[in-house]
Amino acid sequence: MDQSLLESMRVIALPTKTNFRGINLREVALFHGEYGWGEFSPFLEYDFQECVPWLMSAIEAASQPRPKLLRTSIRVNGTIPALDDKSEIEKIIESFPGVETFKIKVGDNLQADLVRLARVKSLRPKARLRIDVNGNWTVSQAVTHLRAIFENVGPLEYVEQPCATIEELRELKEKLITKIPIAGDEVVRKAVDPFAINLNGAVDIVMLKVAPLGGIARARRLAEHHKLPVVVSSALESAVGIHYGLTLAATLKDLEFDCGLGTGSLLAADVAHLPIENGAICITNFEPHFNGYEVAPDRFNWWKNRVMKTAELING
Repeated sequence: MDQSLLESMRVIALPTKTNFRGINLREVALFHGEYGWGEFSPFLEYDFQECVPWLMSAIEAASQPRPKLLRTSIRVNGTIPALDDKSEIEKIIESFPGVETFKIKVGDNLQADLVRLARVKSLRPKARLRIDVNGNWTVSQAVTHLRAIFENVGPLEYVEQPCATIEELRELKEKLITKIPIAGDEVVRKAVDPFAINLNGAVDIVMLKVAPLGGIARARRLAEHHKLPVVVSSALESAVGIHYGLTLAATLKDLEFDCGLGTGSLLAADVAHLPIENGAICITNFEPHFNGYEVAPDRFNWWKNRVMKTAELING
């Protein structure tokens, strides 16, 4: 890793509007290079090896020219965390103006999931619904729960990562009576080699998250390799990381699905404002601001050590 990038590092902490993935404060490291800002923001529990593609993406964003864009705005989905409070859900939905698709986090409690889905449906009856299970169901649970959702809420656009492994996803597809497309997220981005896995008969759609997959160039190669429809999504990044995800989406020839790149609406503060207008985010250049967001010296040193340890794995 270039020393000048390390010297440019800023570490910020951004509060979320509600608990999301167990997070109330999102820490990210940002680097500035010849071609702009890059973001390194693997979740705090990730080990150095799992951080490698995130740092590769950040270095690419700061030090490589942007590829040609095929569009100037990206349609996004709304993201509903695993909440039970109706007024909170309503506020979150209102923060996604014009959005026609909502992804709802589910998987911990079927009855609570059904209530949450029904609330979203009642508030946006014409919206397409997709759910994200984060691999929390067994095959038998997935069969039962997906049938219950279909009977009580209606059809889904797709279900994201209902089970944890390729083998389970393949078994699930064989057992599903009502055919629901399956999107693969963790099964791809957490694989030791995402190019080596066989998705045939297991996954219909591939989730592309630019940072966990190692940057735009690598994510594009992965999409071309698996030859499946894709959804470009985020990992709760700051506006810097979201903008890089938007850039990835804008380079893809085929973009069938609304992208999961509207998660900036879940943050109570950010380094820039990327407004959702009529269900889409425009791709525009901006200069991030850091006032009031930078972390204390001990947290900065923690992140610097993390970057340096991760860089050793890339270089060595």
